[in-house]
Amino acid sequence: MRDRVMRGVGALLGGLVGYQAANLALTWTSAAGAPGSWLFGGVAVGVVVGAMAAPALGRGFVRMMAWVLHGLAALSLADLLLGGLGLILGLLLALFVGYLLDWLPLIGPYVRLVSGVIFGYLGLHIALQRRDEIIGLVTRQAPRPAAERPKVRVTPKLLDTSVIIDGRIADICRSGFLEGPLLVPRSVLSELQRIADSSDVLKRNRGRRGLDILNRLQRELEAVQIFEDGASSHDVDGQLVTLAKAQRAWVVTNDYNLSKVAELQGVRVLNVNELAQALRPAVLPGEELSVHVIRDGKEAGQGVAYLEDGTMIVVEGGKRYIGETFDVIVTSVLQTSAGRMIFARPKSSEPTGPSTVQKR
Repeated sequence: MRDRVMRGVGALLGGLVGYQAANLALTWTSAAGAPGSWLFGGVAVGVVVGAMAAPALGRGFVRMMAWVLHGLAALSLADLLLGGLGLILGLLLALFVGYLLDWLPLIGPYVRLVSGVIFGYLGLHIALQRRDEIIGLVTRQAPRPAAERPKVRVTPKLLDTSVIIDGRIADICRSGFLEGPLLVPRSVLSELQRIADSSDVLKRNRGRRGLDILNRLQRELEAVQIFEDGASSHDVDGQLVTLAKAQRAWVVTNDYNLSKVAELQGVRVLNVNELAQALRPAVLPGEELSVHVIRDGKEAGQGVAYLEDGTMIVVEGGKRYIGETFDVIVTSVLQTSAGRMIFARPKSSEPTGPSTVQKR
């Protein structure tokens, strides 16, 4: 429905532009043929081009407005008023400069446009950068030192589907290790809804847990912001990276492939799995552990146990201890791409001292 409306508006605007272009062509050139055919052709071409380009231009406009609104959300009312005042003063200065240089040949008519963009931008940013001094002049108060000024820019975090379904993000945010607004694009929310409505029981439960996690974050921390991104549901990860670059945000995920793609494009990634790996306690060879062997290993006589964080421990000669809890001595630690693996042996098999050989 939205694409149809965009195509209709695009066709209307394209027809108007095509009419103006055909009219200018008739004015500047001595074109052969009836003027009506030229005008009709210009309107027809404009309608076709406008209808075809309208959906893409509309999605780009929505993304641009989302970026602008997100940037304005971090500003206070005083900052918005000062920024508007600076913009107005910059445009007035640009109007004065453009009036003085309007006599230049060829470039004269365009000087006002260029000077408006430059001086408007400078006025806006100078007003925001010097807001404390301006407020101090108006209220006759000394400006606060730079160290005491509040930080306006807080890096937003973009959540992908996998990290929401994982669920650990709620505990990380509640503990205070992750700050800033948590942005959830509409495409990610739609993907969660599709998973929650799946006919597969496992997928349905995972999708519902993801929606519960978002509700929990919004209810407890009020940190979740849903915004329209106009993304296609077929390439959610690619659109997420594009949004992160546009919003200057970091991507929070536990998807290995998405992490690598985002890093290649210069986007900062916070991987929950890497955080879990970093928080695992360090185990060194020679330390004692109390383990519970649950099954046998791949090699003969081996037993397999797990730590509370899921780290696998391979116990040499531990097959006979399956179902029992006992002490082991760590012999080596192997770090792989899939995680960490610990090798150990039962403490009872540790040699008690050097052996002695008696001479006959």
